Amino acid sequence: MKKQAWIGLFISFGLILSGCGTGEETASTKKEEKSAAYSVKDDRGEEVTFKKVPETVVSLQPSNTEILYAVGAGDKVVGVTEFDHYPKEVEDLEVISDSMTVNTEKVISLDPDVVIAYTTGDEAGVKQLEDAGIPVFVIQSAQTFDDVYGDIEQVAKVMGAQKKGNEVIEGMKKQISDVGEKVKSLDEKEKVYFEISPAPEIYTAGSATFQQEILQAAGVDNVFADQEGWPKLGEEEIIKRNPATILTTVNYVEDPVGEIKSRTGWDTIDAVKGDRVIYLDSDVMSRPGPRIGEAVEITAKAVYPDLF
Repeated sequence: MKKQAWIGLFISFGLILSGCGTGEETASTKKEEKSAAYSVKDDRGEEVTFKKVPETVVSLQPSNTEILYAVGAGDKVVGVTEFDHYPKEVEDLEVISDSMTVNTEKVISLDPDVVIAYTTGDEAGVKQLEDAGIPVFVIQSAQTFDDVYGDIEQVAKVMGAQKKGNEVIEGMKKQISDVGEKVKSLDEKEKVYFEISPAPEIYTAGSATFQQEILQAAGVDNVFADQEGWPKLGEEEIIKRNPATILTTVNYVEDPVGEIKSRTGWDTIDAVKGDRVIYLDSDVMSRPGPRIGEAVEITAKAVYPDLF
């Protein structure tokens, strides 16, 4: 209360000294603030202009939704995809997309100040939204940690939250660095097979993916790092490479760990013989967003629990 009184006295004294000029300057400042439009370049190379910081936003990709919440703009999100589950608050929001097809009518009815889209989404839907006068800011799907940091910087700038965005990035880098300090003492890296799709259509993550960067930062040796992207695998090749640990993010079969262990011929793999088949949270491991530091940490903890 004393502090408020002191501030009030100080302001009053300032007004007396400056006279009528203060009122003019204050009005001028307010006018400038109202007209402080700004532009941010998206990953199409488009300069998207905003008359003011968006108050409502629709997100067309779960990782971008997580970024919005991480930079403190979660209360402005009014529409998300059916695959958005984090943070828990998103479950109460309007579902406007299945991540590939956008319900443009529903988005238009929400009348958001901006839609955060991504380059592999519904291009026709994006055009419809832009034709309806809704600003659309498009982000390219991240392939590396640096891409993720760049996405956070872009979204933070759009939402007028650059400072918070920088804090989020620094926190992620520190979490990854802390894991690096723990695993750098290892004499030998664990040979790991990382499964993202189960039999009979088995897929893994190879080089040039942010999942490979997660595995590398966690100090493990991806047995399929010699293959690029997300290759489809034959079971005999996995058996031949004989990983010491198997990590799976498959979450749409009843028992992904048990399913792997029960495969014919897999009982010869060291990971299966040593009961080293481990499930990791699919959302954390698959989304190029603000939880990649957590992804690195849970991977390292799963493979090297004695270090934590």
